[in-house]
Amino acid sequence: MATVFSALLSDPALLAAAGRSKAWPFEEAKKIVARIEKRKDASKPVIFETGYGPSGLPHIGTFGEVARTTMVRHAFRVLTGDSVPTRLLCFSDDMDGMRKVPDNVPNPELLRANLGKALTNVPNPFDNGYPSFGHNNNAKLRQFLDAFGFDYEFMSATEEYKKGTFDDMLLRMLAKYDAVMEIMLPVLREERRKTYSPFLPVHPKTEVVMQVPVEERNVEKGTIVWTDPATGERFETLVTGGHAKCQWKPDWALRWAALGVDYEMSGKDHIDNVKTSSRICKVLGGNPPDGFNFELFLDENGEKISKSKGNGLTIDQWLTYASPDSLALYMFQKPKTAKRLFFDVIPRAVDEYFAYLEKYPAMDADQQLTNPVWHIHSGNVPVTPVPVSFSMLLNLVSASHAHDKGALWAYIGRHSPGVTPETHPKLDELCGYALAYYRDRVKPFVTFRTPDDEERQALAKLRDALDALPATTSGEAIQDTVLAVGRSFPRFQDPSKKSPDGGPGVSLEWFATLYQVLLGQEKGPRFGSFVELYGLKETVAMIDAALAGTLGQA
Repeated sequence: MATVFSALLSDPALLAAAGRSKAWPFEEAKKIVARIEKRKDASKPVIFETGYGPSGLPHIGTFGEVARTTMVRHAFRVLTGDSVPTRLLCFSDDMDGMRKVPDNVPNPELLRANLGKALTNVPNPFDNGYPSFGHNNNAKLRQFLDAFGFDYEFMSATEEYKKGTFDDMLLRMLAKYDAVMEIMLPVLREERRKTYSPFLPVHPKTEVVMQVPVEERNVEKGTIVWTDPATGERFETLVTGGHAKCQWKPDWALRWAALGVDYEMSGKDHIDNVKTSSRICKVLGGNPPDGFNFELFLDENGEKISKSKGNGLTIDQWLTYASPDSLALYMFQKPKTAKRLFFDVIPRAVDEYFAYLEKYPAMDADQQLTNPVWHIHSGNVPVTPVPVSFSMLLNLVSASHAHDKGALWAYIGRHSPGVTPETHPKLDELCGYALAYYRDRVKPFVTFRTPDDEERQALAKLRDALDALPATTSGEAIQDTVLAVGRSFPRFQDPSKKSPDGGPGVSLEWFATLYQVLLGQEKGPRFGSFVELYGLKETVAMIDAALAGTLGQA
């Protein structure tokens, strides 16, 4: 990888293009370049950070933060000729107290009995050997990040608090207590102001992370005094060494100041929180990081995805049906636009990824740096031709009732002689994804619509027209035949379009009819290309089955 990066930096055209690129990772990287030009210590590493709250299993939004930050980090390295060291910290807030039981985990009663404890002190409801719920969720995140090949350093809040990473800043916050409170109190509800403290002591007996007022504080001793509201017992607790942690907004500021974070993204819902934490960071003597606020991911109902609800897609679900590369593309595109994140977006993301990959070699340097695949692969873009799209494979599975890759390759080999699993391993991988996606996400919802009388006439005419074509007819010629049949029925004409002879064109209703009646779906691929891949003889048989009312019964 180092050799590849060196090659990137030795390409004058690419370096010049990077300096003028408007791709959002380069725009973000330029902000960091401007930031470090103002500081005195040029040898200090630039710290990129992403945060993760392991109160539930990691969702794709968590992956998105790491992927997007990695893209900015790589763009920064290119802009600076890799002359400035960088680090990417993936920080887990696993010392937070568990406030509620997620909806998507087993043994909820086990968690319910430990509410309030730090996530790394809550028993693990999964039978997998990890010592706590927090450790389990951290491991899930790391497994995925490692599988994708991210270059990062994992940090646990529990470990960092306990080993004293934040001790100096915690003592400084204790000394600046009043200034921190002046920032926090105006942003709190009136009722919350009465009990708020930036410090959360860990109960020495119950291990609960307590949200209680601080009654006394001793800066010299580094302690706070508080009362357990359940028993009335008073405690004096060190703010250092993991005996206490900070509320999340002061905690964010504490981390930025202690670790010297230069760049961190966050969701649009945290715009005001970033401002608040930035003010506290300055009180602590730190310089708040640069970054931007990305839009939220929504589920199919337009609701924000949540770790505790388990709505939207999980990382494992996406990877069951598509590659990490397609997921990275989804993260790259329009980060400041709210996007729905559910199963139906996967096929399009897969096909768009390979479309960008196919265009890349013919692009000049400026165009390549705006192509998502350059950022997905950190400039080391693979050459992986895929002659059959994912959506086409899905429809091939549907039409052929294929249950394994071998059945699909029989069609592909006939359509593209010389293309085999060995010559095109990415296509073979895609076949596996298509079979899984169709099995789980398409087949259970397929409904073959019964054609009406006029549609039956049109389908019968199409059947005869396809049956008369030579077996070697190209997909383009087959498409022309399909259009000619549709155009011959006034119902399927579209006056707003023009046919080659100047007459009306063909409406989308004709193709909707083909998809609904023959494939049991609302949408489909270019029909002529599908027939070429599936086979004229096989398509004729499929139309015969539809007209006989037996389609989908195999």
